[in-house]
Amino acid sequence: MGDRYNIHSQLEHLQSKYIGTGHADTTKFEWLVNQHRDSYSSYLGHADLLSYFALSENESKARVRFNLMEKMLQPCGPPPDKPED
Repeated sequence: MGDRYNIHSQLEHLQSKYIGTGHADTTKFEWLVNQHRDSYSSYLGHADLLSYFALSENESKARVRFNLMEKMLQPCGPPPDKPED
């Protein structure tokens, strides 16, 4: 029984510390936005991937970096309307 509580408390600690790990009330849209932002930030952080994208799109690295930063604002479009209770 003690192991279950320990694992549960560790999971709660991770969820409070890191935004991307989600929690019980995370919506599908929020989860998807976190995934896209994590991917874009990884692309920006790895120079080889950025060079590959620039080459494949026939754009400069700075333009690709700018486009990825712009996509991070709303990677999945505007948020859906919340249902009124």
